Amino acid sequence: MKNLLVKFTGACAGRRGRWVTLAAWILVVSVLSAVFPNVNKVTDNSAANLPDSAMSVRAEKVAEKQFPNAGTPLLIAWYREGGLTQQDYGTIAKLYGDLKKNPLPAQSFIPPYEKMPPQALGGQASKDGTTMVTPVFMEKSAGTDELADNLKELKKRVTSLESKAVLNKKLADTGLHVRFTGPAGISTDAVSLFSKADITLLISTVLLVLVLLIVLYRSPILALVPLIGVVFAYGAIGPVLGFLAKEGIITVDSQATSIMTVLLFGAGTDYCLFLVSKYRECLLEEEDKIKALHTAIRHSGGAIMVSAITVVLSLFTLLFAHYGTYQRFAVPFSLAIFIMGIAALTLLPALLSILGRASFFPFIPRTEQMASALEAKKGKKIRRHAAHGKWSRKVGEAVTRKPWLIIVLSVIILGGLASFVPKIAYTQNLIESFPKDMPSREGYEIIADHFSPGELAPVQVIANTEGKGANVKAALEKLPFVDTVTGPQYGKKNKQYESYNVRLKDNPYSEKAIQSNPVIQKQLQKAGLSKNQIWIGGVTSSLYDTAKVTERDMKVIVPSVIFIIAILLLLYLRSLVAMVYLIVTVLLSYVAALGAGWLLIHYGLGISAIQDLIPLYAFVFLVALGEDYNIFMISGIWKNKQHLPHRRAIALGVTETGAVITSAGLILAGTFAVLTVLPIQILVQFGIVTAIGVLLDTFVVRPLLVPAITTVLGRYAFWPGKLFAKAEPVKSED
Repeated sequence: MKNLLVKFTGACAGRRGRWVTLAAWILVVSVLSAVFPNVNKVTDNSAANLPDSAMSVRAEKVAEKQFPNAGTPLLIAWYREGGLTQQDYGTIAKLYGDLKKNPLPAQSFIPPYEKMPPQALGGQASKDGTTMVTPVFMEKSAGTDELADNLKELKKRVTSLESKAVLNKKLADTGLHVRFTGPAGISTDAVSLFSKADITLLISTVLLVLVLLIVLYRSPILALVPLIGVVFAYGAIGPVLGFLAKEGIITVDSQATSIMTVLLFGAGTDYCLFLVSKYRECLLEEEDKIKALHTAIRHSGGAIMVSAITVVLSLFTLLFAHYGTYQRFAVPFSLAIFIMGIAALTLLPALLSILGRASFFPFIPRTEQMASALEAKKGKKIRRHAAHGKWSRKVGEAVTRKPWLIIVLSVIILGGLASFVPKIAYTQNLIESFPKDMPSREGYEIIADHFSPGELAPVQVIANTEGKGANVKAALEKLPFVDTVTGPQYGKKNKQYESYNVRLKDNPYSEKAIQSNPVIQKQLQKAGLSKNQIWIGGVTSSLYDTAKVTERDMKVIVPSVIFIIAILLLLYLRSLVAMVYLIVTVLLSYVAALGAGWLLIHYGLGISAIQDLIPLYAFVFLVALGEDYNIFMISGIWKNKQHLPHRRAIALGVTETGAVITSAGLILAGTFAVLTVLPIQILVQFGIVTAIGVLLDTFVVRPLLVPAITTVLGRYAFWPGKLFAKAEPVKSED
């Protein structure tokens, strides 16, 4: 398999093959872009996240059948600091009169506010008279794009009755303020944030990678070569995903495309650098640039292939998830790495073959003979650039000289950071992840300040009493966390179905409110109903189901990723011992990254809790990408071990891979850190944790802990591989 790969990649870099390869990539990307839509044009941000078996999903289906007037509420918060005026109430009545006469396309139901006189409307305002909340119920089948269009139209109607200032001016300013919130407003704002983030993210990522490459390699041409490879891969991935999404084969949302961009530029640049660094070494020993490139491919191609396959299969395990967001990540992320791996082994060698030594201008690598000839021609000393830096050599020597000290210090650092993991507080509060000036968040805060926080998203409780006379309302009102209970509304097809709107005292997105879900179910069971007669719906119920589903996904995906990586490491390295300690060290790094991320997010940024989706997001990325670096370094040690003593092989392996993995780690960490510039807390937190994890892998696990363990284990590090018999005892090298 490896020999076939080397031959194929070598052919792509040959004197004729390089131009054919470049032309083929240009043709493929051009055709795909012309024929298929880009994935950004076919994203679906309204796709379901929960399986049909979830309580909230079943409640929604019962509600659609028995209570067809129900819909997704869009809440309009009307606020004036000195108190709402008669004119304000008149504006509310006019708006609802207009909505009655000319309904919005996705509008399903509105209360008859247009028939109420100002005095009656005033009776529904807050106690201080400053705030009123009016709902517009939207069709449950309406997608987020459709909701966004309806909200845009609704804003036009409000501004036609008032001015644009009511929607945009600061809440501290005088006059009337109007904000749109509730489940429909919140989901629309969330999609808007991701949509605006895509362009910002792409530009920021490209600029960061370009700057880092120039700083690290001091060559403008070399900085562009990996980016060209990534851009071509990006050009192929977008249309392919667009085709799959258009045909209904997969579903892609905006969050997936945002993270995919970062992953592609970060990991893609890393794969390019693995080959580029080896090519630079070979150019110092080989005058013929094509031969040097073939040698580089032979030494790094296998590691790049195994690294890419490891990440592809690890990310593909997200298909096992029941939670929709996780599942929608699987194909885009896996396909992105797969196509990028192909580009790194075909297009990149072709580009390097075409450019040759000029890729590294102005610091061109030359053989001793070439440097001597140039010195004679120019009459001055030509500086020859060393293959490896002094720092990498010192680290390699230190690790093999005092391995136990390195192991102890590394474990103390990583273990100390990991000790903060049990202290992490998690949340599903979507509101807190929005910028403070986001309209839906401002609307929620207006409601929370002047009404019960539960007004934002009441819990819908549906019960089939089956004529048993169960007093559902009384049972619900006894619960200490319940503010008010309205209803019942009787089923359209079966009058024994009763629906109640339960307003909680707590924020419906808070952890406290979410944990009320099973308490409500138990309370109704005490009232004489069975589990099959109770359905709890609404946002709070959905968040409870989300917590349960993601907990299940964590239990399935984590061992699946570990199993896949274990098998791949075993097949590639043929060492059971190495497979074990490479996985254990990356897992330790992951837990340490979570702890360090919590310290920065909680104590540095003052955020009380992190989004509960972060641990699994970070796990899949950090474990898969962390093994990339281990594979690249350990494969060098394995090759050196065939002709060098044990400790010398390790020191040289660290030296040879030190600079490139450090560069790759800085670039990968930087690309994930770009997520922190976005106004979306879940991506900010994911970016922080992942960037920290990559840096820990780059500067602690890969150069220190792994080679130190390999040193201590001696010949047993290779057990039961074929190198076991050749390995020399550690004592003989001391």
